[in-house]
Amino acid sequence: MTWTVVISIAAAVIFKFFNSPPSALVAWVLDKFTLHPKLDSEDVTIAFNGKHLEEEEKDRFIDYFNEAVFLKEYFIFQGNEQLFLHPETNVIPFVVKVKKRKNDVHLFVFNYDDHVDVVKQYKEKVVSYRLSSDYLQKFTISSKELSGNIIKEKA
Repeated sequence: MTWTVVISIAAAVIFKFFNSPPSALVAWVLDKFTLHPKLDSEDVTIAFNGKHLEEEEKDRFIDYFNEAVFLKEYFIFQGNEQLFLHPETNVIPFVVKVKKRKNDVHLFVFNYDDHVDVVKQYKEKVVSYRLSSDYLQKFTISSKELSGNIIKEKA
């Protein structure tokens, strides 16, 4: 009799859990499959033309990246193999390195006048997609930082 009650309660709890999972669990599962990740400044390093961005610039870039609107994903296939999308352009990308748990994710952010292209490399997968963000499209590094790097290189 008591085993019947215990098993019934356990079954009801399991049934309730699967019908309405906790929001933290749902967020964790969705985060595993999201294409456009939300970045956290503690886990990220950003470089432009080989130079790392300062903290203020990095935080501003991350805010703009997180607020950007996902437009579409690109699929490029040759046979059964997906190819790396490397835009043939003069645009120098921002290289974003993200350390999440055991995985390293590299994002190459190409800014254009009307959109932003992102190439995401993780493990052995490459995915590319397009974003829309007025602020990210016009993002520039401060001239003080650029002139400081040029002076350092000449010395």
